[in-house]
Amino acid sequence: MRGLAEFVMKGRKQAILAVVLLGLIPLAYFLNPVIVALVLLRKGVKEAGFLLVWAILPMAAWAVAGAIEPISMLIGTTGLAWLLRETESWEFTLLASIVVGVGIALYHTLQPALLDALMVQIDVYMTISGIEGVEPESYRETWISLIGAVYMFLSIVLLMLARWMQAALYNPGGFQKEFHLLRVEQKVALLLVGLMVLANLQLLIPQSWMLYLTMPLLISGVALIHGVVAIKNLSSRWLVVFYLLVSLPSVIYMVVLLALFDSWYDFRTRLQKSA
Repeated sequence: MRGLAEFVMKGRKQAILAVVLLGLIPLAYFLNPVIVALVLLRKGVKEAGFLLVWAILPMAAWAVAGAIEPISMLIGTTGLAWLLRETESWEFTLLASIVVGVGIALYHTLQPALLDALMVQIDVYMTISGIEGVEPESYRETWISLIGAVYMFLSIVLLMLARWMQAALYNPGGFQKEFHLLRVEQKVALLLVGLMVLANLQLLIPQSWMLYLTMPLLISGVALIHGVVAIKNLSSRWLVVFYLLVSLPSVIYMVVLLALFDSWYDFRTRLQKSA
């Protein structure tokens, strides 16, 4: 990744070549928004805007072919990169990433062809597996929200990769320190909790939005774990165990709760003072 970052930052021609070629390759096209975000973070809106025009070309081709997610990730990640550059706040950027998830979900609601195909595949799988009494269509809204949450998470990861590449070239170790300090403040935490209550009661916002509302707290909780491991000089094995466990729903809930408590108690600052 560092080699790619060095190549892209050599000049405009190299950056254009990278986004066009990578944008044409399946899965590799997810590096397309990373490159645009890197240029935006380092060189600003004007240079990134010029590159974005070229980056859109191969992504638009995927959209015409029926895959809207690549161009959605490009636009979403670029927007988040702009917010991060302007605000220098991961907290605000994480909140804004909710728009990416909601936008993807809205698209699949209005253009259900892809989801219809997914429902058919799930129905076939359940038939083959002998699972009876479950109608895939009954979980349609859940699937839509899950797809939105996945791409919301992916947009955050792509932005973090761009930030890491920027730090690797111009500020070694900078992203690690920045990530370790990532934290959702009290007022924002209260806002998210309030919206979660409304979603749970299905008032004003749908219950399926819970996935989007918990994502900033989940990322904050992960950053907290990384920060504590660094402050206590613990082995990286602790992080390996953590990532093996974090796929469990119960562990995810615990991480979100931990992030909420951290909004009030700021555990990292307390640990640093006691060290």
